[in-house]
Amino acid sequence: MMEKVQRFGGAMFTPVLLFSFSGIMVALAIIFKNPMIVGSIANEGTVWYGIWSVLESGAWTVFNQMELLFVIGLPIGLAKKANARAAMEAFVVYLTCNYFISSMMEYFGPFFGVDFSQEVGGESGMKLIAGIKTLDTGIIGAIFISAIVVWLHNRYFDTKLPDFLGIFQGSSLIAILGFFTMLPVAFMICLIWPKIQMGIGSMQTFLASAGIFGVWLYTFLERILIPTGLHHFIYTPFIFGPAVVENGITKYWMAHLNEYAQTTTPLKQLFPQGGFALHGNSKIFASPGIAAAFYFTAKPEKRKKVLAILIPVTLTAVLAGITEPLEFTFLFVAPPLFVLHAILAATMSATMFFFGVVGDMGGGFIDLLAKNWIPLFANHKGMIFTQLLIGLGFTLIYFVVFRALILKFNFATPGREEEDKEVKLYSKKEYKESKKAGAVVAGGNQYTEQAAIYLEAFGGSDNIEKVTNCATRLRITVKDENIVLPDSAFKEGGAHGVVRNGAAFQVIVGLDVPQVREQFENLLAMRE
Repeated sequence: MMEKVQRFGGAMFTPVLLFSFSGIMVALAIIFKNPMIVGSIANEGTVWYGIWSVLESGAWTVFNQMELLFVIGLPIGLAKKANARAAMEAFVVYLTCNYFISSMMEYFGPFFGVDFSQEVGGESGMKLIAGIKTLDTGIIGAIFISAIVVWLHNRYFDTKLPDFLGIFQGSSLIAILGFFTMLPVAFMICLIWPKIQMGIGSMQTFLASAGIFGVWLYTFLERILIPTGLHHFIYTPFIFGPAVVENGITKYWMAHLNEYAQTTTPLKQLFPQGGFALHGNSKIFASPGIAAAFYFTAKPEKRKKVLAILIPVTLTAVLAGITEPLEFTFLFVAPPLFVLHAILAATMSATMFFFGVVGDMGGGFIDLLAKNWIPLFANHKGMIFTQLLIGLGFTLIYFVVFRALILKFNFATPGREEEDKEVKLYSKKEYKESKKAGAVVAGGNQYTEQAAIYLEAFGGSDNIEKVTNCATRLRITVKDENIVLPDSAFKEGGAHGVVRNGAAFQVIVGLDVPQVREQFENLLAMRE
């Protein structure tokens, strides 16, 4: 069950990868349409204003069609075969379900306690999805319907029908099964979801008033669950779903950013829900402190090599918000440091929130600049300087505490390895020319070698049960976990670490994981 939940969380990350660029583009458009920042050229009605309005309309695409993205993205990560067809099937069945919901509400709205004549949006609980007026189930409904379709696809896609019914097999069969499955599902959604919407409203009020502890607990869970891959379930309902604000913090923040930029009212007063999107501060401010602790606790003769390793991974964490290469450096050699990291990250967010810092700050420094600091600086520079001072303070705290614990408990962080071991976060094993380790495959490239090393570390193709990936991890289910080699074998192929849970494994590859997975599957196909 844990393996399935982890795969589910990883699949949800597929569409999430699209949000960063779109969010930055929306932020830039808002910046360049603000006369307070760029002057009168940005007044409404000017050519400049019109150009940036056009760009902004395109940048909103992924936010306005968020449900469709999750419907299509989930099968890409979860379907065991014919992923592209599974995505098409999910799209069709999801729209079918919404048409059913729309008609049921139109003709039997009073039975469900819903006034279907209301305009969409606001407190009506309804939304236009692909032009369909339906209940606003958000990404929760999208993920639920898509998961049903993935299950139908994995179970019945290869079903052989009699020749005279052959036109109805494959994707057509899934669409047919989905059509009839969605009738009771749509009915249950109409019956239950309006009540859930009322509950969500109450939860929003509770969390918004939970104050510092709520922010602390949210950030702690988001960090501490990273090794399990379950952190997606913590932040997704807040950032992209309705946990504390309609349509998620990211969309709500961008929609109101111009309004916030032009007011001097404290943002914590206007948008307290923004406290649940401060987890990116640990990526920006904690990473340099951790890296500095690694450098100054390394053996003097190894510091030069350690510095060459730490600079790129720290920059990646700070600028882009991708922290796994750095975090997994110490997770496996010093798990207590990772627990401490989660506690300090949560405390940093809670402290910032206490002193009035809010916003959409879940990414790296580039994201922070574009979506927060630049547009808000004119009227909220006090909040920005407060955030900066607290963040730099925690950079120092991270350095002092990590350094003290590394020295006290002699953790084998980079540069403190035994003398016979090489200093590295990851390395690439010199490719061995043997049939077993690395046969040439069609479409082979620089990732083929890496995939071959991982395949042999898992015990060969005969031991592979399932293959999938999330944003940075190759997720493998094996038949016999006892023959899987130690973590060092994977690290020789460039892995940052390995998460083991019975027969379910996660190889921390990095952002190259889609290419590595493709070559991994090519090797499997060649050896069948």
